[in-house]
Amino acid sequence: MLRLDDLALFVRSAALGSFSSAAREVDLLPGQVSAAIQRLERELDIRLFARSTRSLRLTAEGEQYLPYAREVLETLREGRERLRPESAELHGLLQVAAPSDFGRNRLLPWLDDFRALHPRLQVRFFLSDQVADIFRDPIDVAIRYGRMEDASFVALPLAPANRRVLVASPEYLIRCGRPSTLDDLAGHAGLIYMLHGRAYDKWAFELEGRRRVVPVAGALFSDDADVVRRWAVAGQGVAYKSWLDVSDDVAAGRLEVLLDGVGAALPLHLVCPHRRQYSPAIRQLHALLRTRCEVLTDALAAWPA
Repeated sequence: MLRLDDLALFVRSAALGSFSSAAREVDLLPGQVSAAIQRLERELDIRLFARSTRSLRLTAEGEQYLPYAREVLETLREGRERLRPESAELHGLLQVAAPSDFGRNRLLPWLDDFRALHPRLQVRFFLSDQVADIFRDPIDVAIRYGRMEDASFVALPLAPANRRVLVASPEYLIRCGRPSTLDDLAGHAGLIYMLHGRAYDKWAFELEGRRRVVPVAGALFSDDADVVRRWAVAGQGVAYKSWLDVSDDVAAGRLEVLLDGVGAALPLHLVCPHRRQYSPAIRQLHALLRTRCEVLTDALAAWPA
C-alpha cells in the first residue's frame, strides 16, 4: 500500500535534488529517505530517480508522476483545512520569506503581533534579498516586490499603490544641496543596491506615463537593502527606496522625500505556490498585512505621482 509519508518525501527529494536535504527537513537519516523512495518505486513499479554517487535526478517516469504526487498531497491538505472551522485557533507551522529591509523593519513586528493573536502557531522567518523559490525552498509564503507576471503561483496584493521614492537625510541636503531635477542626480552620491553581483546604478522613473532611466554613481554599494537605507539616514547620499521601507524615517524627519515623490510603481505581494495552499493561517496573515500596508500607502498618496 502506498504511504503518504513516502509520497511527501518523494516530492521534497525532487524539489531539493537530494535525499540528504529532504532527510534534514524531517529529522530522518538519508538512508531512511532512500528506503522510502524504494518502497514507493516498488508500489508504482517504476523508477522515479536516476541515482549516482554525485547526483540525483528524476527519470522520465518520475517527471511524469511528480505533478500527480503534488496534487494528491495538496488535495489532502485542502481537505484538512476545510474541515477546520475558520474560527479555530491557528496552529502548526508557517514558513515566511521576506526581503531584508521590509522584513526586518516592518514585517518582524507585525509577525510578533500575529503570533500574539495565535500563540499555538509556529513561525519560521527567512530574511534575504535573494528571491526565494517557493516551489523548491521550504517556505509557505514569500513577500515580494514588483509586478507578478508568473502565472505558476498565486500572488495576493498587499500594497498595490506602493512605489519607489528618492530620499536623503536633512544633513546630506544641507551639505550637498537638494536636487531639483532628475538630471541633478548626476552630481550627487548615489547609494547603490546590488543583487547577484549586479549593481543597480540605473534608476528607472515613471514620468507622465513614460519611463526614464537615470544613471547614478557613488562610492557605497551593498547587497542588503536595509544597509542602503541606513546609509541614507546617516547622511551618506541619496537612495531610491520603496516607500514602505522609508516611511517611518520620513515621518520622523530622518529622511526627506525628493522631487515631490517622483518614482516608479513597486507593488508588494504575498506569494504562495498554489491556491490550495491558501490556508487559514495564510489567509489571516494576508488580511493583517494588507491592512497594515494600506495605512502606510495612504500617506504616500499625499505626494504627487
